[in-house]
Amino acid sequence: MYQVYILRSEKTGKHYIGSTEFIEDRLVRHNSGFVKSTKGGIPWVCIYNEPYESRSVACQREKEIKSYKGGIKFKRLLGLWKD
Repeated sequence: MYQVYILRSEKTGKHYIGSTEFIEDRLVRHNSGFVKSTKGGIPWVCIYNEPYESRSVACQREKEIKSYKGGIKFKRLLGLWKD
C-alpha cells in the first residue's frame, strides 16, 4: 500500500507533499534531518494522507496535489477553505 502524504512544519508552517510505501518510516527520516529539502523545517507532522494500491497512481496523485501550489484546491483538500 502506498501513501500520498502532506506534512506541515511546526517550525515554519510550510507544507511538504510526498509519497511512500512506509509512511511512518518516511516521517522519521524527515524529522531526523536525512531529507535535504525538509531539514530546515524540523519537526514535521503528517496532516493528511491518502492510500493507493500502486506506486504509479500514488505518484500521479502526488503530482496533482503539487500542481495546486497552495491555492484554493490545496486548502479545500485540507479542509481549510470554505466556499
